[in-house]
Amino acid sequence: MLKVGLMGYGKAGQAVARVLAEDPRYELCWVFRHRACAETTVEGHPHIPVRSMQSTDLDQWLNDHPVDAVVDFSNAEAVRWYGEQIKVRQIMLVTAISSYSDAQLDDLKTLGKATRVLCSPNITLGINFLLMAAKLLRGIAPFADVEVVEQHFREKPEVSGTAQKLAQSLNLEDEKVTSLRVGGIVGHHEVIFGFPHQTVRLIHDSIRREAFGTGAAYALQELSHCSTGFYTFDDLLLSSIRAQLLRESASDLPTGGQTAASSSR
Repeated sequence: MLKVGLMGYGKAGQAVARVLAEDPRYELCWVFRHRACAETTVEGHPHIPVRSMQSTDLDQWLNDHPVDAVVDFSNAEAVRWYGEQIKVRQIMLVTAISSYSDAQLDDLKTLGKATRVLCSPNITLGINFLLMAAKLLRGIAPFADVEVVEQHFREKPEVSGTAQKLAQSLNLEDEKVTSLRVGGIVGHHEVIFGFPHQTVRLIHDSIRREAFGTGAAYALQELSHCSTGFYTFDDLLLSSIRAQLLRESASDLPTGGQTAASSSR
């Protein structure tokens, strides 16, 4: 069982905490939130403390409460607070921050030389599969018109980092991304391929924020099998797909202990 610490306890962080606390593969040991707060615990799990980054000596805390992995749903600046401890202790890191600067990404890649690091602006399994499928179709049909539509709750100020990643991976200009802010939509991303006589829409909807938690749980499981390095969600997903294809290929081989090639000799 992996011991896990969580950075960030906003709406997404609270959902992730609930998922990890109930997953038998992991032991959620503690949660840190960025802003100052009275010491409390994860709702429904009074043994899991929630503490403020501002009032905690992280070095001493990790001596007293060691973990195998950290999951980050806080903000882009938090890595400066915990990065050195992650490095020296070789703690596995899964970060789902969508607003890292180029310099911060470089720091994370450097961190990947000391431990295992997974960085993804959207950590839901579905959106990453959508991203992979969109890139595949773009390669097959580069002549198609392509647009990206993203919809989120009205309080979200910035363009979705996931939409930006979709556009970048498909070589689209910024004006090819349409953003809508309405009501309480958790997250909607759509890639539209316009062909002369047909239209293909690849759609992903985050129904509940717990989807981020299941994505983080998947990332932790897959990353635990990796060697030291910096990884994207694509890397983990491709590894899973290759393993699945190999299993299916092996199951298609003739029975009886011989392959078709060897039995024909």
